[in-house]
Amino acid sequence: MEIIVVEKSPPLKGNVRINGAKNSALPIIAASLLGTEDIILEDVPDLRDVGIICEVLRSLGAEVEFIDKRTIKINSKNLNNHITRYDLMNKMRASLLVMGPLIARLGKSKTSLPGGCAIGTRPIDLHLKGFKALGVDINTEHGSIDASVDKLIGGKIYLDFPSVGATENIMMIASMAEGETILDNAAMEPEIIDLQNFLNKLGAKIKGAGTSTIKIKGVKRLGGCRHQIIPDRIEAGTFLVAAAITGGDVVVENVIASHIKPVIAKLREAGVEVIENDDNIRVIGNGEIKPIDVKTLPYPGFPTDMQSQFMAMLTLCKGTSVVVETVFENRFMHVDELKRMGANIKIDGKSAIIQGVDGLTGAPVKATDLRAGAALVLAGLVAEGKTEIEDIYHIERGYDGIEEKFSKLGAIIYRKTV
Repeated sequence: MEIIVVEKSPPLKGNVRINGAKNSALPIIAASLLGTEDIILEDVPDLRDVGIICEVLRSLGAEVEFIDKRTIKINSKNLNNHITRYDLMNKMRASLLVMGPLIARLGKSKTSLPGGCAIGTRPIDLHLKGFKALGVDINTEHGSIDASVDKLIGGKIYLDFPSVGATENIMMIASMAEGETILDNAAMEPEIIDLQNFLNKLGAKIKGAGTSTIKIKGVKRLGGCRHQIIPDRIEAGTFLVAAAITGGDVVVENVIASHIKPVIAKLREAGVEVIENDDNIRVIGNGEIKPIDVKTLPYPGFPTDMQSQFMAMLTLCKGTSVVVETVFENRFMHVDELKRMGANIKIDGKSAIIQGVDGLTGAPVKATDLRAGAALVLAGLVAEGKTEIEDIYHIERGYDGIEEKFSKLGAIIYRKTV
């Protein structure tokens, strides 16, 4: 078994380039099933999840070729299988995103209930509600979802919650439905805009992404294109916090500052200097973190995917901070791991009360989910001694070359086989 070892490190200094967004790449790769010509995707992060979704596409009859480490060529002209394998679905929740394209292309889809991080209930009801509104018959029995349709007809859909996955799946299936589909209370994340831009390059007619109402006029056929994935705002945010927690001076390159406004605002509130430029952000930490309150919300609110990293930083603040998690009900699993390192955190329902301590101590810990793993890396950078992180496959699902990037900034981080 491999673990990641992090030792107390000097203040991080230097430049780090952010890769393409995992949460943009996965739906766009899934959406490539809609095209019938060559699709070239650039700046795709080199991640476990990307490998899994590519394997899903191959199993469905698509041709997937890695031109280089972060460039993929996909051709789905000969798509011929509507059944998604259970072993692949069980590895990653984003596999669910092939449902919409499969129904649009083949008129049917059969899949298992998805796996992924155990951060709480993420019902697929909204995906299925959207499909039904377009005329799809759904049958859910024995842990599988059977979907079929004779003809997709556009309709009006209101999401009870602005689910990112449901918004993406509905955009994809509606792009080939007859007539117009209007999706209200849609998710507004930058990744939704990236998906719209990609689909429109294929020949779709979609507008409104980034707002709560998206309008999709269906077309009969989608082609091919070349598309570059947007930068990963969560990876960017993680390195911004890394600079802050170590009192370092780091320039984060290939980042869109408008995508992480709440992260930047909260860092400044915590007393960290943040300098925004056209395509990079510089963070200068002064070694002292002020207590702040954080509440996670759907975009454009503070991202739930940055909650655990901020909590790691706030364990060392001078005073008391409160973090309220409103998106996922089980996203405080990292708290016990941080407490093993000496953090003073109490959970009260959806709130975590963090009393700053003078220092953390390295300990054996487990990455309970993707972002929790990132938080433990950050804590390890400032903890006395060694922090040994198990279950690092979670980290590998979302961070491309995390040890190499941190090492170049001066961190003491490496892998070890145990």
